[in-house]
Amino acid sequence: MNAVLIAVALMLGLSLARVHVVIALLLSAVAGGLIGGLDLKATLAAFNNGLGGGAGVALSYALLGAFALALAESGLPHALADVLERRLAAAPGRNAGRIKWAILASLLLLAISSQNLLPIHIAFIPLVVPPLLHTLAGLQVDRRLVACLLTFGLITPYMWFPVGFGEIFLKQILLGNVEKAGLSADVIARLDVSGIMTIPALGMLAGLLLAVFVSYRRPRRYDLAAIDAVERESTPYTPRSLTVAGLAVAVTFAVQLWADSMLLGALAGFALCVAGGAVPLKRADTVFADGMRMMATIGLIMIAAAGFAEVMKATGHVASLVENSVQLVAGSKAVGALLMLVVGLIVTLGIGSSFSTVPIIATLYVPFALQLGFSPAAVVCLVGTAGALGDAGSPASDSTLGPTAGLNVDGQHDHMWDTVVPTFMHYNLPVLAAGWIAAMVL
Repeated sequence: MNAVLIAVALMLGLSLARVHVVIALLLSAVAGGLIGGLDLKATLAAFNNGLGGGAGVALSYALLGAFALALAESGLPHALADVLERRLAAAPGRNAGRIKWAILASLLLLAISSQNLLPIHIAFIPLVVPPLLHTLAGLQVDRRLVACLLTFGLITPYMWFPVGFGEIFLKQILLGNVEKAGLSADVIARLDVSGIMTIPALGMLAGLLLAVFVSYRRPRRYDLAAIDAVERESTPYTPRSLTVAGLAVAVTFAVQLWADSMLLGALAGFALCVAGGAVPLKRADTVFADGMRMMATIGLIMIAAAGFAEVMKATGHVASLVENSVQLVAGSKAVGALLMLVVGLIVTLGIGSSFSTVPIIATLYVPFALQLGFSPAAVVCLVGTAGALGDAGSPASDSTLGPTAGLNVDGQHDHMWDTVVPTFMHYNLPVLAAGWIAAMVL
């Protein structure tokens, strides 16, 4: 029995059964470690060793939650919602469709820009999405569509466009690890990595179009009172508070880009809100604590996911999973490509990060693919696509946790059934098919 396969299947099954993802990750890590030959003490030691890998990001997201509530205290979300609703009230029939598509297009562009132009990743989601929920609910927009839009924008740019996070993934991680695994530097230098990943990226686009125009085009109703309770309080706002909030957003992004630290950016934005009077000093501590609490779940999941990944590495069963797949190939390139992609999907679903998956699988995939007779371009495509597969649809991925953090502030958006399952179905299946086609034709 392969420990990685069983642990990932158990984690997904428990999560879909509405067991909390943190508990599912812990139980699955223990089960995987024991099945993989580790005793309980060694399993827990590996899990604990991995926890630190997610702690920094978790703290950054917690501070980002504090900053998001500071903006809410300033009245900025209330003001934005008021503007949109006045436009809807002025001419509801004429403006509704226009405002709906403008909001969806803006969220998609923001998500794409967060990977390259302003490389802030999911930092914008808890700042931008919650204020729009009331308007989106009035337009009866299905939040599963919004989750698919955001996940597309968070993943596709880094797997295709070599700028920002794409430069890190495509050049530093993908090409760097493929070279270490045996593909010569001279061959790699002649490869166009963006061109190689175009077909898999088109798989993402196909999934997005399916979500927008087929799966989630029907209206879906949400409880406006539940949104009112968390987002539509009568928060007074003044030109000064809105100005301070706007400056705080700009400072947050600027500091993050300058210091390459989401933590410092969020802290600077919060401090400016307090110093500028947008958050009264007497409420600063309460707002800070409530904001961190709002993002506590996403932080705990990312910490637990890092521990789960460390246990899977300690078992050594990722390598055995690939080796067992080799025995099923029987020299067939078509079967070999399919199995490599499926194994990559399984590994990333458990780890929750394509950036962490590529270094694990590259050392195994490159010699295997070359032995089967794949071209260097096809080898790079297989490793890159196998790594990117599972980032959408993983319960522990920030590409799914981020959208849920913004869409579930009122408790009406389930992480598993409204983000994980829709993004898995719309992206992993088309990308797997597109990656297989690319490997066969390159």
